[in-house]
Amino acid sequence: MVKDASELEITTNSSAVVDAINGFVDQLLGVGNDAQVILKAVEADPACAMANAQVAAFYLFAGGSVALIKAKSHLKVAKSDLKRANAREKLYVAAIEAWANQDIAQAIAHHEAIAIAFPRDLASVHLAQYHYRNSGNSQGMLLIAEKVFAANRDNPYIYGMLAFGLEECHRLAQAEEYGRIAIALKRDNRWAHHAVAHVLETQGRLEEGISLMENLSDTWEYSSSAFYGHLWWHTSLYYLDIENFAKVLEIYDRRIWGRAKKDNGREQINAIALLLRLELRGVDVGSRWQELAAYLQPRLHEHALAFLDLQYIYALVRGGKDDWAVEMLESMQTSWRKRLTLCAADLAKCRSASS
Repeated sequence: MVKDASELEITTNSSAVVDAINGFVDQLLGVGNDAQVILKAVEADPACAMANAQVAAFYLFAGGSVALIKAKSHLKVAKSDLKRANAREKLYVAAIEAWANQDIAQAIAHHEAIAIAFPRDLASVHLAQYHYRNSGNSQGMLLIAEKVFAANRDNPYIYGMLAFGLEECHRLAQAEEYGRIAIALKRDNRWAHHAVAHVLETQGRLEEGISLMENLSDTWEYSSSAFYGHLWWHTSLYYLDIENFAKVLEIYDRRIWGRAKKDNGREQINAIALLLRLELRGVDVGSRWQELAAYLQPRLHEHALAFLDLQYIYALVRGGKDDWAVEMLESMQTSWRKRLTLCAADLAKCRSASS
């Protein structure tokens, strides 16, 4: 058993596994473009529970049915090695498995348990914040960051994580303070860039927002492709608010859709969300909807988040893909009926157990 960069034990004898996990955690917290470094961990120790759980998380972030199959395959291996795993690793595997099964409440519960017992595990906190945000629980995002803050004062990433939780809870002055501390400690702390961008947009400090984001934009070249586009998306909102629509379209064409991996759902959402806002301002976006909608067929039966599904439906209709839109709407209805049935069955089991 060895320790990672945060002094957390990993059940392996391979230093290559630890190096890969350290690299992955840094990429995860910094929203970097080399998260696939985690694949080296399972190459070095194919049976390692933590390595396989982290690889499963990597695939779940990617999204899509193929990625889900790969994630579940690695989770199967991780579970087969649980007898050797330590307490943190068992909780982590359980959390990622719950995510794969779309049991987000259970995933959060496991991450909360890790935060209490192993507060230095910021990768786990990051995942909890991701789930809290997707669940609309801003208070949960903030509380879990606050819970582990004291144990991580030496880590620049915790300041950005805390900043975003504060911003989502509308504590804007504190959010900006911690976000700027994060950037001062680590200039390429892109999650902190994101938090401060939210604050400045909310407060209408548009020219200040443009200056901040464009001055930091050189560091985005090392961000994941989707987050690169998302940070430019935030920059474009400032230009949208000052009604420099030509600049917004330039950013869309050069930095968002122009640089996108066009089959990636998150990058498609960056584009959809900007075109929608442009049209609400009365801007003619030309054939851009048609160009985008042509890539949305893989999204029709995905249903990762209702928030995303609604935007895909809008884009399909605006892009003239009415047949795909109908197919997706029918698929959404089928999917949610199945989920309601499962929820009802779980509720019945709980009632039966308590009676």
